[in-house]
Amino acid sequence: MSAVFAYAWRNLARNRRRTAIAMSAVALSTAMIVLAVALIDGMIGGAVGNATNLVVGEVQIHAVDYVEERSFYDALDDPAHVLAGARERGVAASARSYGYGLVAREVKSAGALFWGVVPSDEIAAFDLAHHVADGSGRFLDSKPERKLVLGRKLARTLGAEVGSEIVVVVQAADGSLGNELFSVAGVLKAVGDSVDRSAAIMHADDFRELFVSDGRVHEVAFNTRGAIDLAELERFASTLAPDADVRSWRTILPMLSDMLSLADGAMWVLGAVFFTAAGLGVMNTMLMATYERMREFGVLKALGATPWRIVRDVATEALLLSVAGTVVGLIVGLLGAHILQIYGIDTSTFAGETSFAGVAFDPIWRATPNYYAAARAAAVMCAVAVITSLYPAILAARLRPIEAMRRV
Repeated sequence: MSAVFAYAWRNLARNRRRTAIAMSAVALSTAMIVLAVALIDGMIGGAVGNATNLVVGEVQIHAVDYVEERSFYDALDDPAHVLAGARERGVAASARSYGYGLVAREVKSAGALFWGVVPSDEIAAFDLAHHVADGSGRFLDSKPERKLVLGRKLARTLGAEVGSEIVVVVQAADGSLGNELFSVAGVLKAVGDSVDRSAAIMHADDFRELFVSDGRVHEVAFNTRGAIDLAELERFASTLAPDADVRSWRTILPMLSDMLSLADGAMWVLGAVFFTAAGLGVMNTMLMATYERMREFGVLKALGATPWRIVRDVATEALLLSVAGTVVGLIVGLLGAHILQIYGIDTSTFAGETSFAGVAFDPIWRATPNYYAAARAAAVMCAVAVITSLYPAILAARLRPIEAMRRV
């Protein structure tokens, strides 16, 4: 077997320039596939991470009609039991209460969705508490202080900044008019359209007093940061609240879920393009080498070489060429992916602050190296090269010795 590879390598070295060009095509295609997969994985992973780790979580529990109607009175029956069950399983969870109202500062006013949260639970389960804009205050303290954390666009609409006094007007659960004065503790960075435009986050105790809510909880959000499979986490949440509406982030954010499927399809199309280009390059190299070596193949057949041996020799040359090219391509592609993982691509200069499906994208587009996808791409690239080499190999194997030996 070593003699076969030595013979194949010697034949490739006959025309080093042509071999180098074909090898470069394989290496470039491999590197581009590895980089493209890393960039797409980074983009999708960043979007999913922003959605699940900042606000949405991996699974949410609501009262049956709450998501459709958003009624203040559609609250969970026993949120304390749900939270206790999550703690026993080691699953981070946060209970949230929601209510609509108005916020005003000086002559400016806007509608707002008020969140009542337990700051310690939000900090343990999500990254939202660390998503306060630089120089724009802090998140809520553990004690109620009549403080608000505002969405970025809501704060801009009100012209509010840290320390600004905000008048809050709501319709309380008992029919009374809630009217209180709060101050701004912090302003969030971009999270998503709905949060940026309307979120006004306060301590759960302040919410209870303002809305006279009697402890109503409208949502419990779970987040394990991928530690538990999504389907398993959904089943676990259903056991804690069998009569509630349990939804994963894929159901809550269907457009983002669809984008994952589209990205997979796009990678197949992109891979097909690069694999085809590399395969054609290898086939062209093998075809040219075959025509140059017609006399040699004729002599081999005259000496008793079987068609299978000639096919084997040509395919082995293609395999060596593709293996060498893919190794170089893997090194270049993974090195580039690691560099882009560290430094990223700053898209803010031409894309600004972008969001999709209500989820904000980080303006620094970072790659996520995918070793499994890289190994799979290398294997497919080698297979494509060998398969495309079969055409010139079969041509050589079918030559008649007398006709082939007449060629110069």
